[in-house]
Amino acid sequence: ASVAGVAPGISDADFPHPSFGGFSGDLKDGAAARDLLSHVVPRFGPVDVLVHLVGGFNGGTRVEETGEDVVERMFELNFRTAFHAASAVLPSMRERGFGRLLAIGARPAVEPRALLGAYAASKAALVSLWRTLAAENKDRGITANVILPGTIDTPANRRHMPDADPSGWVAPAHIAALLLHLASAHGAAVSGAAIPLYGAEV
Repeated sequence: ASVAGVAPGISDADFPHPSFGGFSGDLKDGAAARDLLSHVVPRFGPVDVLVHLVGGFNGGTRVEETGEDVVERMFELNFRTAFHAASAVLPSMRERGFGRLLAIGARPAVEPRALLGAYAASKAALVSLWRTLAAENKDRGITANVILPGTIDTPANRRHMPDADPSGWVAPAHIAALLLHLASAHGAAVSGAAIPLYGAEV
């Protein structure tokens, strides 16, 4: 399989492998998302699997204390990028009768908590969008699923939470394994799901 990675400033050199291509782009803009395909498809062929990993976090304030700029930023990163990415790849997927739409959500999307209003709402919007995509494309061989991880065991989270016990956090490899399963033929019967992956934080 070939992987096309999209991010601002990314290049092939970031992950030197013949099956990887880095494409610099900004998915917050719909036209830019569509333009990316004109570079990806000639090199790798049509997109069979979209994995939306873009996201941002903000928390710590009550709803009435949350600035409009924070709300806009959360929806821009967590929802709008997903909307544009899916909209760009769907026409070809529908025409070919195959596609996998995968996204990373968050537990607060389905279990809201205090002081996470804008973040939780933007992730809930992502889940709703993905379930809509599943319903709209169920007769075209296209599935759409969201993974809802708990705290992910990353260097950044360990730095930001030095007193926390990471033993129950979710390993990135476990998320990757679930993404691979959903992208494969074995995941064909799963669509419209928001799948919890909470580790020991159940």
